[in-house]
Amino acid sequence: MNKNNFDPKLVGGLLETVSKKIGVPPEQLKKELEEGKFDSALSSMNRGQSEKLQQAMKNPKLIEKLMTAPQAKALYEKLGGGK
Repeated sequence: MNKNNFDPKLVGGLLETVSKKIGVPPEQLKKELEEGKFDSALSSMNRGQSEKLQQAMKNPKLIEKLMTAPQAKALYEKLGGGK
């Protein structure tokens, strides 16, 4: 999956939301994700959640499915990326 396929507004909004939730600056979170690291996100999750995230990140088709799910679209709209 090509990272250029994602709307920058959506990515920025998601980074802001996640960074607030896990207490990591959005810039640091973005840098880690671009480097393929998930240390900050994984450290804030319980074992089951972190295992699910690690499995999902190894499966690009699952990520694509998650990003096109109605819940993801609703979050996108909520963050102001829609109409």
